[in-house]
Amino acid sequence: MKRPFAIRISIFCLMMFCFVFSAFAEENGTPASTAPANLNLANAVMCESIENFKPVHPSAVFPVSSGSVMCFTGFDVVPKTMDVFHDWIKKDTPVYRKKLVLKPPRWSTVSSIKLRESDKGPWRVEVRDSDGKLLSILRFSITE
Repeated sequence: MKRPFAIRISIFCLMMFCFVFSAFAEENGTPASTAPANLNLANAVMCESIENFKPVHPSAVFPVSSGSVMCFTGFDVVPKTMDVFHDWIKKDTPVYRKKLVLKPPRWSTVSSIKLRESDKGPWRVEVRDSDGKLLSILRFSITE
């Protein structure tokens, strides 16, 4: 009969040790688990330009005469310095990949393309994290 009680006490002590260690690790800035914190994409928009770190004239249709198109992404939780990618794709054909660095605690990024007559048609920008996880798809068109 003493054996089950001893086992229960051992399990209880082990659980308490794990709980205390977990709390201690979090207080000292060391995560209790190795799972990465989630990256939070707060804002993603296609626009004509950036002013004061904010997108200007967001749209889904851009005339070639505008000269360029920008992809703005804003992250309001960046757990650590990391990379993201803006993959520019025209009619299902990859055209351009821009690697961008994010830094905690918040960060915004921008990539752009210069427009030519041959760029008319449907486009999209796929925003991906460094593991290739798709964070957002921004669809837009280039017109006359």
